Amino acid sequence: MDNEKYNVTGMSCAACVARVEKAVRAVPGVNMVAVNLLTNSMLVSYDKRTNSSMITEAVEKAGYGSSLANNENASAKYDAVNDRAALEDKESPVIRKRLIASVVFLVPLLYVSMSGLGGWTLPAVFSNPMIAALYELLLVVIIMIINQKFFVSGFKNAFSGGVNMDTLVALGAGAGFVYSTAVCFEMMEAAGLGDLARMTSRSGDLYFETSGMILTLITVGKYLEARSKGKTTNAIRALLDLSPKRAHVVRNGEEITVDVCEVVVGDTFIVRPGESFPVDGRVLSGESAVNESALTGESVPVDKAKGDFVSAATINQNGALTVEATRVGSDTTLHQIVKMVEDAAGSKAEISRTADRVAGIFVPVVIGIAVVTGAAWLLSGASTSFALARAISVLVISCPCALGLATPVAIMVGSGRGAKQGILFKTAGALENAGKVDFVVLDKTGTITEGKPQVTDVIPLDGQTERELLSFAGSIEARSEHPLAVAIREAADLHGPVTAAENFRALPGHGVSGQVSAAGTVYETIAGNLRLMQEMGADTSAVRGTADALSAAGKTPMFFAVKQSEEYHIIGVIAVADQVKADSKTAIEMLREMGLQPVMLTGDNRKTAEAVGREVGLTAIAADVLPGDKDEIIRKLQEYGKVAMIGDGINDAPALTRADVGIAIGAGAEVTVDAADVVLMKSTPLDIAAAIRLSRQTIKNIKENLFWAFFYNVIGIPLAAGVYIPLFGWTMSPVVGAAAMGLSSFCVVTNALRLNLYDPNQRSKRTKDPVELPGFLTASAQIDVKEVQSEKGAEKIMKKTISIEGMMCQNCVKHVKKALNGVAGVESVEVSLENNHAVVTVDDRVKDAALKEAIVEAGYEVTSIE
Repeated sequence: MDNEKYNVTGMSCAACVARVEKAVRAVPGVNMVAVNLLTNSMLVSYDKRTNSSMITEAVEKAGYGSSLANNENASAKYDAVNDRAALEDKESPVIRKRLIASVVFLVPLLYVSMSGLGGWTLPAVFSNPMIAALYELLLVVIIMIINQKFFVSGFKNAFSGGVNMDTLVALGAGAGFVYSTAVCFEMMEAAGLGDLARMTSRSGDLYFETSGMILTLITVGKYLEARSKGKTTNAIRALLDLSPKRAHVVRNGEEITVDVCEVVVGDTFIVRPGESFPVDGRVLSGESAVNESALTGESVPVDKAKGDFVSAATINQNGALTVEATRVGSDTTLHQIVKMVEDAAGSKAEISRTADRVAGIFVPVVIGIAVVTGAAWLLSGASTSFALARAISVLVISCPCALGLATPVAIMVGSGRGAKQGILFKTAGALENAGKVDFVVLDKTGTITEGKPQVTDVIPLDGQTERELLSFAGSIEARSEHPLAVAIREAADLHGPVTAAENFRALPGHGVSGQVSAAGTVYETIAGNLRLMQEMGADTSAVRGTADALSAAGKTPMFFAVKQSEEYHIIGVIAVADQVKADSKTAIEMLREMGLQPVMLTGDNRKTAEAVGREVGLTAIAADVLPGDKDEIIRKLQEYGKVAMIGDGINDAPALTRADVGIAIGAGAEVTVDAADVVLMKSTPLDIAAAIRLSRQTIKNIKENLFWAFFYNVIGIPLAAGVYIPLFGWTMSPVVGAAAMGLSSFCVVTNALRLNLYDPNQRSKRTKDPVELPGFLTASAQIDVKEVQSEKGAEKIMKKTISIEGMMCQNCVKHVKKALNGVAGVESVEVSLENNHAVVTVDDRVKDAALKEAIVEAGYEVTSIE
């Protein structure tokens, strides 16, 4: 089944994340689990053997709270206000109250306990050390009650078989309190025996202020961390703020104002100048310019008229528009973007696995180090109070939460920053992998070019006139949805209506065929490229020169032939050209500056492709590529490096799925492109470079966070344990350790927030050469698909059937197919949800273990391979 989202309570560090993931992964039928410390949420995918109550029970047994997200209001209508409320920072106000209360009682505690160091005079009543000790005991108990969360969570997890950051804090503060209380009893005993000197001397071994300071300083760090975490969702909340709370709906001929959640599909609503669109819709009447920068990052307003689509949260700038609601609630473009950003933050990047593995054993190891530290100092002859101070310092300086936050905060901020620029990363893996690619394969039509071809030349032959040729062409292309066909049809319509051909048939990668009626006669007609004419036996000698000249000029020639005397005769050529986007050349230059190798992929003939390539500065071009062969080019390139495929997300779906990163460009409001990993809302190829830059910067930020998290603990724990005392005399008090622990997470989160200042559109200043083109590219920079395929000639091709458990939907099918396509040597993959198996065509280099590993890593089980 698809991912289900759960809210998880009680987590405080990366050790909690590891424990929850381990508990849920042990539930039978669970295919995937990803726990997010930043959002206190969990994504789980499971099969029919499992249900939500089993997941919740597993989390609760692990010592944490769990509930299915939005389950309590599942029947209610979607409300964007509720969506925004879910993103509000609810944690920091609670922690702030605890912090203020702690400080109120800590100050008088420190006033008494630190008077000896401060040199100030205390009231006479405190001249009795026993009274001062009891006073400190009372205040620290109050502080412990205020911060009881550390003790409840820490010991609850310890008793349930796991330990976390709260356990370290509870042990550190608790050890100081228990030791100091024991000293108090010893002081009472001395007072009872009249040994006032002993009572006074032992008062110097009290650690009540240390326990109070530890709890307060950790709370300071938690407050700063919570405030910083709250800022990571600013980008999403800013989007939701743009969505109006009310809509002007026309019902029964009257305009009424209702809450946005009351708008349903089919409603007619009115948006006046300066107002935002409440839901997605289609314009029924009116003309205006709409500011879509909230969704696409494009500052230039887009003109809208009857028939055009508009999106929620965009702003109407000029005239009033009457709109029909087409998508409402959680189906709107706005909510889909928000969901993508949240899903990206909730998923796991490969880079986070190291931190997760360390975090799983971090807290038990730290407790062990603390015990060894205390014992070692006692055995060395140090005093009990000194040994205890070293052990407590180790406990409170160690910070597993910094490790747990290093990745998710950067992913959330990075994906949120991308969303504001119209760059949507579907998963953390997509955000990570985009910056690792070596080759960027761009589909020509719609990516490099505008995707709106126009007829440029009409060349009639065989006694035809231009009008007759266009009429023929319009008829045969009437039912085709290919962009070239649309251009020809529009040109034909200028000369009058045409009748659609009968028995129409599309010939993928070649053209179309059908029966066209003209002057009372029905002609068997074909239309397409030169290859189709040759395969159908038409004489192409008279048109080759014309075709070459048109192709050399960057135009695509389309040939039209009719069947006469059992042979096809070409009756004309129509040339269509697709204008190159103004920023395509700059985008290609940027990719090269970033050390990437751009490759153009097109079904156009070689000469047309070369002409476009020259215009934009491309040196690697794959021309004459059939739709079914595009993923073959991607597969071959993957042998030389990681590949990103840029396409429209529909026609290029196989290639997008095959690539390491599939990027859909110019999706506009259609953001749910299943085959793509990244969606670029705007049609500019400049965003390709921007997406890769943002990915690289985010991963760099994650590495910085992980480095400092590891470095902090590697340096801090030995310092707290007193390792440097014999060498340099360096030591650290528990109070300083607590302050350092609290600030470490704050520093990690703050570093991630710097991504909000990063501009992914800024051209890279550093220049390096792209990776070398692989050998199968010829000197003329052309890829011959047949030659690429023939390189496998000596290898034995075979089919294998893999039985798979865990697939529940078409999304699972897509994941399995992508995983298998990523195995070197796999030629084709067919996945059946009904039969729960995959049939793969592979060469003899591919081992069963490699196929199984790919499926298991995708989150599914392999029962057999035959």
